[in-house]
Amino acid sequence: MDESKQPKFPSEVIDLPSKGLVYSEDSPLREGKLELKYMTTREEDILTSQNLIKKGVVINQLLKALILTKGVSPDDLVLGDKNAVMVAARILAYGPEYTVEVVHPSTNEKITHTFDLSDCPFKELTDDVDYSSGAFEIELPISKAKIQFRLLIGKDELIIEKELAGTKKLGQGSTEITTRLKQAIVSVNGDDDRKLVNSFVHNMLSKDSLFLREKMAEISPDIEMKQEVEVEGETVTLDIPMTVDFFWPKTTR
Repeated sequence: MDESKQPKFPSEVIDLPSKGLVYSEDSPLREGKLELKYMTTREEDILTSQNLIKKGVVINQLLKALILTKGVSPDDLVLGDKNAVMVAARILAYGPEYTVEVVHPSTNEKITHTFDLSDCPFKELTDDVDYSSGAFEIELPISKAKIQFRLLIGKDELIIEKELAGTKKLGQGSTEITTRLKQAIVSVNGDDDRKLVNSFVHNMLSKDSLFLREKMAEISPDIEMKQEVEVEGETVTLDIPMTVDFFWPKTTR
């Protein structure tokens, strides 16, 4: 079809939690903004594609269809920015009200709550971190090993999900912590040999592992997916789960 005859859909330019600081100077994401189009029935068809659902790539394909900024794929986004794009896409498609079943943190009872997704703020970036380098260095508290790591992007998440699915099929149990750390760690004591890095991850002391994961979470740009809400006269903090209903509300099926 001639581009001039293609229908024009409304779009919005949204801000990213990273402010663009984690991307290279020549990246279209460097300005910390991204253009996103409103969802149409074509994108709803993507969400119902059983083939894409089985492959575990349905959300990725949806975001590829919605992102209008040239040269940008969800595979390029750091995970916190990708989360923010998902929330923005959902708001543009169905509005900010998101009704979902959650567990009350005090009673462990299941309750239904309607969250306002427009009230999800971005995490404040750490002032003393140089995000432009693309890699971050810390010393682990117990082993004293010097670790260089990077922020994971959408492409890494697909690799991780594939590896986790493979280990699950083999009945090996959860390997999520080690799989994510192997993908994020660039080098150990200046050595970037992958066999050495993988071996180090598999034998890392738990206290070092926790310290590293907390540091990674601390500096990672993201959108806050939890809110304080009133439940039966009590103020509680609830995590906002991204269930199947996040992009496909029951009332729209």
